Amino acid sequence: MVMKKKIFYFEKKGKENTETALKLALQRGEELGIKTFVVASTFGDVAEAFLKITPKKYNIIVVTHQAGFKEIGKIEITDEIKNKLINEGIKIITATHALSGVGAGVSMKFGGISAPEIIANTLRLFSQGMKVCVEITLIASDAGVIDMDNEIIAIGGTRRGADTVVVIKPAHSIHFFDLDIKEIVAMPRDK
Repeated sequence: MVMKKKIFYFEKKGKENTETALKLALQRGEELGIKTFVVASTFGDVAEAFLKITPKKYNIIVVTHQAGFKEIGKIEITDEIKNKLINEGIKIITATHALSGVGAGVSMKFGGISAPEIIANTLRLFSQGMKVCVEITLIASDAGVIDMDNEIIAIGGTRRGADTVVVIKPAHSIHFFDLDIKEIVAMPRDK
């Protein structure tokens, strides 16, 4: 059996694709009956944009940068935005990045590259957003907030905004190679 599906390619990477990427995610989720969306949103702006167009019937998980990503001891999403999203029923996860974490710390201190960094850089061959989509799926899986038996839609991007949408069968990070990227819905051509 053969399936024919479209992949949407953005001419350029970045936040100008956010609205279209979010709409494509919802459309594909509806077609597949997917109810869980994992969204990368460092400052909360992508999550707020998604909330504006999303019916309340979905399970939305937002994964932010880990504390200390830009500044020691600081989280980039404000408490005000975080609380607003939580009040709307969105789950917020702030955790160590699955594809860097301690491995990146060892590399920065002693040189070399860790296995998770090799995986991250390999995913970046598709796009930065592809790496983000896989990483936030691992983080949400490890946090225990998604049903591991069902596919999810992950939404990531390059710097700010969303430009990559994928359908993923999730796995926990200790079972990384069981994670299954089922479909690329959208991604930028410009890396």
